[in-house]
Amino acid sequence: MRKTSNKYLIPVFTLACLAAGQTNAEKTDKKPNFLFIMTDQQRFDALSIAGNQVLKTPNLDRLAKQGVWFRNAYTQCAVCAPSRASMLTGRTVENHGVLTNSLAESIKSSGIMAMSTYDELLSENGYNCEYHGKWHSPEFHAEVYKNPVLITKSGRSVFAPGGMTRIYFDNIDQVYPVAPLMPGELYDTFTKRPYVLNPLDKRYGMTEQQVKNSGISFAQPDLHGVLKTPAEHSFTAFQAKQTIEALELNKDKPFSITCSFHFPHAPMLPVKPYSDMYPFSEMKVPASISDAMLNSPYRSQNGRLNNPEYADQEKIKYLISDYYALVTEIDDWVGKILDKLTELGLDENTLVIFTSDHGEMLGAHGMREKNVFYEESAHVPLMIRFPGRIQPGTTVEGYTSNLNLFATILDYLNIPEYPSDSKSLRGMIEGTDQSMGKMVVTEWLNNEDKQPGYMILKEGWKMFIPYSVESNVINALYNLKEDPHEMNNLIGNNPYRKNYEAKANELRNDLLNWLKEHKSSHYEGVKSRDLMKADLSTGSIDWDKKQFRVFPNPTSGKVTLDSYTEIIDGIGIYDLLGRMIYADQEVFSGQKKIDIPLKSGVCMIRPLGKYPFQTQNIIVQ
Repeated sequence: MRKTSNKYLIPVFTLACLAAGQTNAEKTDKKPNFLFIMTDQQRFDALSIAGNQVLKTPNLDRLAKQGVWFRNAYTQCAVCAPSRASMLTGRTVENHGVLTNSLAESIKSSGIMAMSTYDELLSENGYNCEYHGKWHSPEFHAEVYKNPVLITKSGRSVFAPGGMTRIYFDNIDQVYPVAPLMPGELYDTFTKRPYVLNPLDKRYGMTEQQVKNSGISFAQPDLHGVLKTPAEHSFTAFQAKQTIEALELNKDKPFSITCSFHFPHAPMLPVKPYSDMYPFSEMKVPASISDAMLNSPYRSQNGRLNNPEYADQEKIKYLISDYYALVTEIDDWVGKILDKLTELGLDENTLVIFTSDHGEMLGAHGMREKNVFYEESAHVPLMIRFPGRIQPGTTVEGYTSNLNLFATILDYLNIPEYPSDSKSLRGMIEGTDQSMGKMVVTEWLNNEDKQPGYMILKEGWKMFIPYSVESNVINALYNLKEDPHEMNNLIGNNPYRKNYEAKANELRNDLLNWLKEHKSSHYEGVKSRDLMKADLSTGSIDWDKKQFRVFPNPTSGKVTLDSYTEIIDGIGIYDLLGRMIYADQEVFSGQKKIDIPLKSGVCMIRPLGKYPFQTQNIIVQ
């Protein structure tokens, strides 16, 4: 579905634009330019225009209003390298072969990502191509780029692993040398500069020496606080300035320039003044932060069981505040990049695309990062501006994937079609293609034994499914219209899952058609899955029987809880959909008798508070 503010003028406008475009082309004979702006880990609702009433993104909103905004765009894979490879080649994850981040380091002889990228095709057609910022793709495909600086002072390519940070160090080491630490500070492991920690940080309250002595392990996502680097020398500022300089240098020739921002990816360390814009105490906690996920295939993903702080309703506010700050800084620089395009007189003849490779959970379901098919992780922003070709104020409601950017770029730049799995979005934008936008498929073909391999979304119904019969991961089905936060899996262990068998089979058949179209080797595995398969043990962790037990089990409804440790916050009982049916917040140790408010079936019991993720099944006869 497509919406515009002037729906009755669309045919006239389209004809007028085509005529104007032809006239301009005849007069100037100039190829249209291309500017691709991409962030890393920006979720779909990290935009004011998407309804976020806290976050301010005036420049991205402006871009969306000046062209087309896709309300339902999804990543082909909610992981950096596979998603980027799909955008570059227009191939599904299975077909380009970059299944994991580590495979972004593949060499040409490996056969992985063997097809041409859109920039390689543009170069063959007379375009000067530059790429600034995060690459995270096989280095051999970067030979097409004509960046002013291709080799860092360390002797490594800017497109080699870590290359984008090395070229940044070459600059920042001159203008903002490493400063000694002050109390409450540690060094950011990413840019090597001091930052002030907040309570969500894994090393909060520790000195540098204490961190060294503790042997504590930590990664980029564990760092939280405010970076002391001046805003004019931040990583985001550096990448944006590279892009602005590239526009200036290429203004007189056809160009394809990419600005690939590292943020708002971890480490989420904003700089001032952005870090002060969103007081953490005012941040809104995700509706699903306390989701028990007792019937979810993702219950143990993203370190969820080992990092309960991301389910802490106070600590998570620090993460949201920092994330919004990073997005607003990017928004400011996007505005400056677009202003430079206008200043150079290039905006009328430049195709501009803005998107992100995947989203960020931000505490939804008690999780951080991405890698999952939940909306916060898989649903991304997408907007395209092309004056005279795309009507301002257009909104597309239909589903699409960043897989389709490849064909869209070639189409609007008048480049001959190239074999791919991608389809141009022009028909959706202009309302002439009614076949597209009805469904979208996302892949994650790694960790088959731990999580689903495919997501399909159609008419508000979303299904997650592994790609083999052997996988013990439960299937999942969500009705986003009634359950927008995806807390109610209608199949899996749901005792009423048979009521949804027809809908699950319908979605599976649509997925099978998609797999067949893209010549997937997983067709038979998906076809043979038992969609009604339940596994009561999947995703649950039993308590140590020496500390806590429930008896009798099975029971007629009356049980005794026998605890050898103090249960501080009480206990909760849930049905198999994860909905609480009983809560007793009384502190106790020893024995406690309770009545289960369930006539028959299976329910789950877990302690509240301190041990929020441990469960046991209780059978009521």
